[in-house]
Amino acid sequence: MEKIDRLGWAAGVAAISYGHRVGVRVSDPVALKRVAACMPPGWKRAARPEVQSLYSLVVGANGGKVKRFNILYRGAERIARTHDLDSVYETLQEDLKIHVAAAAPKRVFVHAGVVGWRGKAIVLPGRSFAGKSTLVAALVRAGATYYSDEYAVLDERGRVHPYARPLVLRARRGEEAARVVMLPPRAAGKRPLPVGLVALTHYKADARWRSKELTPGQAMLALMENTVPVRHRPEAVLKTLREVVTRAPVIKGVRGEVEEAVEKLLKRGVSRRERWLQGAGGWR
Repeated sequence: MEKIDRLGWAAGVAAISYGHRVGVRVSDPVALKRVAACMPPGWKRAARPEVQSLYSLVVGANGGKVKRFNILYRGAERIARTHDLDSVYETLQEDLKIHVAAAAPKRVFVHAGVVGWRGKAIVLPGRSFAGKSTLVAALVRAGATYYSDEYAVLDERGRVHPYARPLVLRARRGEEAARVVMLPPRAAGKRPLPVGLVALTHYKADARWRSKELTPGQAMLALMENTVPVRHRPEAVLKTLREVVTRAPVIKGVRGEVEEAVEKLLKRGVSRRERWLQGAGGWR
């Protein structure tokens, strides 16, 4: 680490993200603007330079016959070395995201898409390529409030906080690049919501919607498979997930076309009392 400290640093930023203090120093001050864009959603500049995690970015020179590598360190560990500066920023963004998710002291991060619906959160756990973003985008188009397509950020009371990075849909067949979904004005949530429904679904072509409600024990195990800090803070994770599964139904099943899934999820995401009122006195 002493060798890295002596490389010579031109600028840096200290930030707080979900209670974790992160610093990024750069050899070229021009890089700070791109660094800021790599920070997790909701980050704030820290008043003091003391940090718990430190990243160091050496920006290689562009001119001359000999190209110098762009190098990124987390602490004393080198995590990127390439001539492609854009890929270094992508590595920084991804590593920051995962590192903060694991280290945030008072939040539990679950791989999930999240929308708000009538004062409650619908949580859609799943890893990358599970179709979370497509389903979240469809729910937002149907009137739900956007909270996240990456993580459900839970506090100790089991409430979900916004993690509203830009909603990005992966490139489909015939498309060259991923698409950023333009959300309607005020479509993103601002305040924490209690969980109203957790739905673990997977897509199957030509399938009709099928789901079953899990027991609290089954639900805990299913959520733990998608929870980031489960190895680092198991007691906090278990306590937080218990708050979720004892207050909200957790269902698991198969979904086909997104339109049917949206209809089923929004209907299930309404409380029993609201469904009773909507049915003019009869359950629906």
